[in-house]
Amino acid sequence: MSQSATGARAQGGADLRFRRILLKLSGEALAGERGVGFDFERIGFFADQIVQVARMGVQLGLVIGGGNIVRGTQLSQMGMDRVGADYMGMLGTVINAMALQDVLEKKGLDTRVMTAIRMEELAEPYIRRRALRHFEKGRTVIFAAGTGNPYFSTDTAAVLRAIQMKADVIIKATSVDGVYSADPKKDPNATLYETISYRDVMLEELRVMDQTAITLCKENQLPIVVLNLHRPGAIERAIKGERVGTLVS
Repeated sequence: MSQSATGARAQGGADLRFRRILLKLSGEALAGERGVGFDFERIGFFADQIVQVARMGVQLGLVIGGGNIVRGTQLSQMGMDRVGADYMGMLGTVINAMALQDVLEKKGLDTRVMTAIRMEELAEPYIRRRALRHFEKGRTVIFAAGTGNPYFSTDTAAVLRAIQMKADVIIKATSVDGVYSADPKKDPNATLYETISYRDVMLEELRVMDQTAITLCKENQLPIVVLNLHRPGAIERAIKGERVGTLVS
């Protein structure tokens, strides 16, 4: 058993509200201020937050977008076939997963990358029972390549994996403090919601996640916590049940 797995189990506490979580990161978060590619200083900061959470005894899965490399929807708008463009976007998420895995393992966290598109030379194929076994062994699992199907976002992939893994919550890490009535970067009068229903998110088109992802959460009663990953300790506080960000339920 790895040192990180042992540490995760040893430090698990009874005060945790959520014990199995799915963390959704955007690809752009890995790029930092650059917008594209990788900012390894920023990735290291995120990795520190992830390691801290994993060592609390939480079973942790991650899904990362690919927007810092390529977006299928943008390529299709430029005239490329949507199916091919979406597959390129899925490959971008695999690249991001490998980059984050490298940083996490250098910090002592035992991880596995599992892909929805088979590429055994790089990562394990996604098999639900194997993923659950990784969780039981204290490993952090990074789910890559989306759902493996075009026309589905990484938000939908994150919700699907969370449901399949029987996660207690999805934590969507963003660059703002939660869900607002409008874009807080453009509207200084935007109101931050402490809680909001799935229905209101869909009716007000608040773009927490796409409609398919929100509908899946609603049908399966899977709560979403939207928070600011740039604030140290935010994920830890959410897992302990403290009020942080916005709870969608």
